[in-house]
Amino acid sequence: MKIKLFWTEENTSELHTKVLTVLEELGLSDFIKVELTQDEALKTDLSITKEPALVIEEEAIDFQDTIFEGIIPENEELKSMFISIIWGGEGWSCGSKDSDGSCGTGCSC
Repeated sequence: MKIKLFWTEENTSELHTKVLTVLEELGLSDFIKVELTQDEALKTDLSITKEPALVIEEEAIDFQDTIFEGIIPENEELKSMFISIIWGGEGWSCGSKDSDGSCGTGCSC
């Protein structure tokens, strides 16, 4: 999986830092590449109208979609998004504890 941050404005550095921080916290920084881009063809293909924009790309299944556009989400929102996309964890969130009180999420609770 690849994350592309489309940007032409200064505020993308904040989004870039947040994405890198969240990926590190989730233990995904070695597996997911983050790329900054100003590719106008990407902007047109995905109908991006606001910046910055966070795009998820999975080449193995030929998938590409804009997830956030024109906002800089909070770290918890980014974590939830990555958990949902990668692990399909509906109702599963970092920091939640199992019924026995243990942390079964793969994150540090």
